[in-house]
Amino acid sequence: MARRGANQPSVGGYNEAVVLDQIRRSHGHSRVELADTTGLSAQTVSNIVQRLLDAGIVEEAGRTSSGRGKPRTTLRLVGSSRYAVGVHLDPGLITVVVLSIDGEVIARHARATPAAQAPADTTAVLIQDIEMVLAGSGIDRTRIVGLGVAAPGPIDIQRGIVLDPPNLAGWDRVPLRDAIADATGLTVMLEKDVTAAAVAEKWIAAPGGAQNFAFLYLGTGLGVGLVIGDEVVRGGSGNAGEIGHIVVDPDGLPCGCGLRGCIAVSCAPLPLIEEAERRGVIAAERSGDDPTEVDAALTRLVHLADGGDEAAEKLLRECSEQVARALAVVSNLLDVDRIVMGGPLWDRIGETLMDTVPTRLDELRVARGVHPVTVSDTALGSDVGAIGAACLILDEALTPRPTSLLVPTA
Repeated sequence: MARRGANQPSVGGYNEAVVLDQIRRSHGHSRVELADTTGLSAQTVSNIVQRLLDAGIVEEAGRTSSGRGKPRTTLRLVGSSRYAVGVHLDPGLITVVVLSIDGEVIARHARATPAAQAPADTTAVLIQDIEMVLAGSGIDRTRIVGLGVAAPGPIDIQRGIVLDPPNLAGWDRVPLRDAIADATGLTVMLEKDVTAAAVAEKWIAAPGGAQNFAFLYLGTGLGVGLVIGDEVVRGGSGNAGEIGHIVVDPDGLPCGCGLRGCIAVSCAPLPLIEEAERRGVIAAERSGDDPTEVDAALTRLVHLADGGDEAAEKLLRECSEQVARALAVVSNLLDVDRIVMGGPLWDRIGETLMDTVPTRLDELRVARGVHPVTVSDTALGSDVGAIGAACLILDEALTPRPTSLLVPTA
């Protein structure tokens, strides 16, 4: 493939994104500091800053003195200048948030995902919630950059279609992106929930803090979102990060894929609860596989372990060991620097995982003598999927990418 160059408009747009990204991540820089950190000339920075000031995206926020020379004017984002909407469709929960350009959640609404409804009916509920949240926020609609949707995979990212996720019955080739765009009039992007979580973590990171990491997402299912070289990894079709069929117990339960002991049949919430019921750790009180009932059963299991129940503790230790094995595969394959964990069910089982996973992962890593891997939970809480969906829009609109410099081919 022939290499393509950059034209003047694309260079200008890229430089503006670089300056804006630096102001956002630093929470305030002077023009001099921007020139130093970006490598752009003082005149170029001054011109870009003036455009951002005129657009109302950036404001001058007082003066600071370094003790030498004239005090410098600090520039910072105007949080109310732009917003994005984030929607998370989880089999157990629908969450809608409005996020300001500086990362603050302005409005939020969550509800249990309607059980046994046709996709069209659930989509109508989504749209109703979106409009309700926007109306309640009081935000001028012209300031909304767009709307991101995080959904379970697999998805067709190019056509905005949800492709029969295993935990969303009846969602076979549903054109969710276009349905929401037509109803709201907003620009809409569809993303896998695990990837959206990684986008959120990348968006909030300090400069240089999000180069190479994996985000372990714990919802109705499990998956991994990936950022390598400070770029989100989506794969050829937007479905990267499917770790459900990593074998973590060769003698474990059979999986629908034909293998045994896949993490999907070992550590996802429903199989974990089923195993607890088989062992008699908790009573089989569920009427079915409804995510709300599974969540309640998982909460009971964790409470038993917290109370010293040995059988519950043993089962959760086994789960933590298997999660560590799966993350070791990811870590050894991609040589990441950081593992972040979170998702809708993190507040139930997160403490248990953090007791085991960091130490066990380090023991299983091939490159442990070369560099450490930090393991942490996300600072974004259980709404990370919805926040990530909103960050997807802001990231697309505002983050500098070298690919934006390429001249489009005819």
